[in-house]
Amino acid sequence: MKKRYFITGTDTDVGKTHITEALLRAAQQRGLTTLGLKPLAAGAELIGGQWSNDDARRLQAVSSLKLPYEQVNPILLRAALAPHLAAEMEQRRLTVQSLAGFCRGTLMTQRAQLTLIEGAGGWRVPLNDRETLADLAIDLNLEVILVVGMTLGCLNHALLTMEAIRRDGLQLAGWVANCLDPQMSSLEANIQTLVKRLPAPLLGTMPFLLAGETPPPTWLDTRFFDD
Repeated sequence: MKKRYFITGTDTDVGKTHITEALLRAAQQRGLTTLGLKPLAAGAELIGGQWSNDDARRLQAVSSLKLPYEQVNPILLRAALAPHLAAEMEQRRLTVQSLAGFCRGTLMTQRAQLTLIEGAGGWRVPLNDRETLADLAIDLNLEVILVVGMTLGCLNHALLTMEAIRRDGLQLAGWVANCLDPQMSSLEANIQTLVKRLPAPLLGTMPFLLAGETPPPTWLDTRFFDD
């Protein structure tokens, strides 16, 4: 097995990093080498004299192949804003060409059996006046894993995102139901609606977890790793 996927979400703050971490850990438990990348991150904090992003640090820590931070997250913007706005504040210009170049350079030298490249925000997050982050997944020709934040409105968000991914010519490899609201009404009915309507397998249902809680071993359909 040597697989590479782009991780996107139905919105920002739907748990893309949480799910990416969990997928990487599950792969390692099956003896696979793993690598998580966050090529673009907006929102930084100064730790030990170095600016870094929390999501990128988490992916760096959980990957079995250990890379310097700058390879995990080559483009870091300090403001926690939409990337094109954060870049404007720093008088920088984001392009798919530069992001894809960073990713290809790392992928050529690192031969992980599972590589997950996490996006920022949702599928159509702008990079500049013409390009979006979706164009990075298109340029790299990656299959996509969609993280669906299970809250009111998720059906519309998930179906529209799926349509956009397919319209862009990419394959939706699977999706994950990430339970964000422990009081969500008709949770299972919503999940089953998406099972019927999304043209890709449900890889797993991540239950609502408090900070520091460990996902149960049964959350993921491990047949995902048998391909």
